Amino acid sequence: MYYKEYGNTGIKVSAVGFGAMRFVEEDVKAERFEKCADLMLYAFEKGINYWDTAPFYCNDKSEIITGLAVEKVKRSEVYLSTKTNFGTIDEPHGRDEFRRRLETSLDRLKTDYIDFYHMWCILNLESWEKQMEAFYTFFEEARDEGLIRNIVFSSHMEGDDIEKVLDTNKFRGMLIGYNALNYRFRQSGIENAYNNGMGVVAMNPQNGGLIPDNPKLFEYLTKGTDLTVAQAALRFVASHREITVALNGFVTKEHVDDALKAVENLQEKPAKEIVKQYAHEGVSLNNLCTSCGYCRVCPVDIKVPEYMDAYNAKILMGKDIDVVNRLKWHWGTTKDDAGRCIHCKKCEEACTQHLPIIDRLKEIAAIED
Repeated sequence: MYYKEYGNTGIKVSAVGFGAMRFVEEDVKAERFEKCADLMLYAFEKGINYWDTAPFYCNDKSEIITGLAVEKVKRSEVYLSTKTNFGTIDEPHGRDEFRRRLETSLDRLKTDYIDFYHMWCILNLESWEKQMEAFYTFFEEARDEGLIRNIVFSSHMEGDDIEKVLDTNKFRGMLIGYNALNYRFRQSGIENAYNNGMGVVAMNPQNGGLIPDNPKLFEYLTKGTDLTVAQAALRFVASHREITVALNGFVTKEHVDDALKAVENLQEKPAKEIVKQYAHEGVSLNNLCTSCGYCRVCPVDIKVPEYMDAYNAKILMGKDIDVVNRLKWHWGTTKDDAGRCIHCKKCEEACTQHLPIIDRLKEIAAIED
């Protein structure tokens, strides 16, 4: 396994992290948690020492599964990441409620401390400001007591907004979606974090399955290698000098082995070099949404970036049902809000690719149930 320094923390973590957001669904439902934990232990034996979990993952069982694995390893040899936000804490969102959430995670994870505790799912500057006001002092108290080692955050924000958060110097690292489809619009954020001495964990390296599900379109990633498209997509992310951990989900031991092959003899490069390398070889972005998020300006609060991401599935796979499935399984929503568009064109004016967003929303709304 290839290891990297997590920012300025002095911690060395595996270039591939175990994302404990899946497992075999039937095993989770049947509460065969030990079997799920065995997969984490297999990954640990292979050198994967960064484990990422959260409340509500796997029907709220992921932290429990992770805890079963933690009991069977030397605690100092594995680094645990979990998360919290308004959605995980009972009202009135005060210190006692925050502490109950944290203690629940500690109990489930069978540990006295969490290495990386995330202020979770920051969608925009407004949500960041609200969470900072509500929780940050509680994060600091828990850190000072030794319950949290590092305060970090998870974000879906665009580059410019991410930089405003990073410039506060309040966090030791961040978790952000980054892959071969959206990298152009996340590059500045990861560069800023790296230059500020922060660790960067990249989630969603396969773009929710869109990359391996379209091997011909993304075969350029495999050029000069003997890797599959899925392996090459993971290597693409892990090879960024600015990215500490490429977070991957696993269901089988074979998936773990694939990830190990992806980072064999890894060579790190600055993001600028990687962007230059793939600029003329990659997917044509003329029709695909690249998830830059600049269209998040809807006056009636339609989640335009999520709908445009789902429309990518139709472009790539050709069926309306692929849009519906992408919305349901990746974004946890339905097509219904697409029909609320008032045709103000603010999203199209903001779109860097000049996509026909209004027409696409109309198409999504017209999909038959």
